[in-house]
Amino acid sequence: MGLLLSWEKLAEWREGQRRGGRRVVATNGCFDLLHVGHVRFLSEARSRGDVLVVGVNGDKSVKELKGAGRPVNGQADRAEVVAGLGCVDAVVIFPEKRATEFLRLVKPEVYVKGGDYEEGQLDADEVNVVKEGGGRVEILPLTPGRSTTAVLQKLKT
Repeated sequence: MGLLLSWEKLAEWREGQRRGGRRVVATNGCFDLLHVGHVRFLSEARSRGDVLVVGVNGDKSVKELKGAGRPVNGQADRAEVVAGLGCVDAVVIFPEKRATEFLRLVKPEVYVKGGDYEEGQLDADEVNVVKEGGGRVEILPLTPGRSTTAVLQKLKT
């Protein structure tokens, strides 16, 4: 199981990775109702480096991003489920809507986002902080037809 890191321990964890010569890949998301698309995405993200750290949006930011009724699962549960995946080395919950501060602390060599984005659509501050830290951004394809929103819609019918 991956480490569940506190916000306060994230920079220390990152420094340990740097000292160990490990290439850090980072991604972030809500990960509400984990599905096969998430698992495939995270596994592919992990293949881009030596360790994968996942930033999980806190409950308040998920509600801001996804709307009323979300998240379905609380932040502690979502973080633990993601940490339980074999491809995930560490997980931290971050409170902001955007991952800028998470990325500033992690300084990933590779920041991975899903194919529901194009690089020009990514938050400019997130991209800039990754590049300022010497990293690069990669967009990975999504698994077609797999999303939490689709699962929730199916449950309503």
